[in-house]
Amino acid sequence: MRRLLIALAIVLTSCSGQVDLGRAVQQLHPAATSTPAATSDATTAAVKQVIERANQAQQKAFATGDVSLMRATATATYYDELARINTGLAQGGVTGFTLVRIDWGDVSISGSTASATAYETWRTTYSDGSQDQRTDRNDYTLVLDGSAWKIQSDVQPSAQSVTPGSGTAPAQTQPDTTGTTTPARTSDTSSNWSGYVASGGTYTSVTGTWTVPQVASTTSGADATWVGIGGVTGTDLIQAGTQATSAGGTVAYEAWTETLPDSSHTVSLAVAAGDSVTVTITEQSSGQWLISMVNNTTKATYQRTIAYGSSRSSAEWIQEAPSSGRSIIPLDDFGSVRFGAASAVRDGKTLNLSALGATAVAMTNRSGQAIAQPSTLGTDGGSFTVTRTSAPGTVQGGGRTFRRR
Repeated sequence: MRRLLIALAIVLTSCSGQVDLGRAVQQLHPAATSTPAATSDATTAAVKQVIERANQAQQKAFATGDVSLMRATATATYYDELARINTGLAQGGVTGFTLVRIDWGDVSISGSTASATAYETWRTTYSDGSQDQRTDRNDYTLVLDGSAWKIQSDVQPSAQSVTPGSGTAPAQTQPDTTGTTTPARTSDTSSNWSGYVASGGTYTSVTGTWTVPQVASTTSGADATWVGIGGVTGTDLIQAGTQATSAGGTVAYEAWTETLPDSSHTVSLAVAAGDSVTVTITEQSSGQWLISMVNNTTKATYQRTIAYGSSRSSAEWIQEAPSSGRSIIPLDDFGSVRFGAASAVRDGKTLNLSALGATAVAMTNRSGQAIAQPSTLGTDGGSFTVTRTSAPGTVQGGGRTFRRR
């Protein structure tokens, strides 16, 4: 899938297709294979080649349905993730994707690990015939498996940006006193988030309650509702919530957790449309986070403590168009979702959204139209509604965003 930028004399094994670094060095620098510079150049070239071949394999695997094509360039965990990515893309209405261009950033090697930055432009085609094209930064981590490099993870931080708006921040607007869904007068924008974000200070807990929305089954798409910590200004994010996926005339609901850069995991908490769900994420001790999820309707619960290095730099209450690898899945018709009792612990104090000075974020499509719009905050300072608009829901795809990679 990746366009070859440099003619590389990399030798491939006949069966596995893995890059043999020793033979690559000999062919690239036959007279200087023992020098550190030559070895470094050949290793850098090998790392780039593996990433290029991995993208070629993913595109072919998606087109043919043969996921085993992706195995040779990925660790076992990343291979499983890629298989989930391709499944999610197909379920979300993606019919194909093509790498248009790749430009290389830094590549560094330290023993048996390597990191590489690539700026990739992908074109995605959807089932409705529409296309989008977008460039995102990809930060790859690779490890040596014998003499072959394999990709361990791929994070796309440039897709995680929220674009600041202008004017008065939503927390300073006249509060919603009627209980209606009056749109926030000004808001930031995102290609796949709608809701509220708070930053500034150190966040050690976030909580929110919402009713799982009833999703129309007439079109394919997905939506995810969640709370999280991190992710606004950095590449870290710990989050948990619920999701609906509409495909083939049916809608599936699930609860999930995720810690970037790992992919999301479905958890053993059954949810359905109309259920009231409360999710709380709390740092109990340094780097130890308790994720607590309660289905208030059925009284079922889920709890898990995980180790995670968070920047603690922000808190979020979000309705999202989930992403799946190379694109963002079209947003389904979820109607509206109401958040309540939203708060976070910042610098040791529990504060609602109004006191946090949280900013509204509107989700926009490729034409810049709002497709999911948050309301102003309620008089309690901790409630709001995100409403699906009538604008087309194929959002600004391309690249890894926050969830469902």
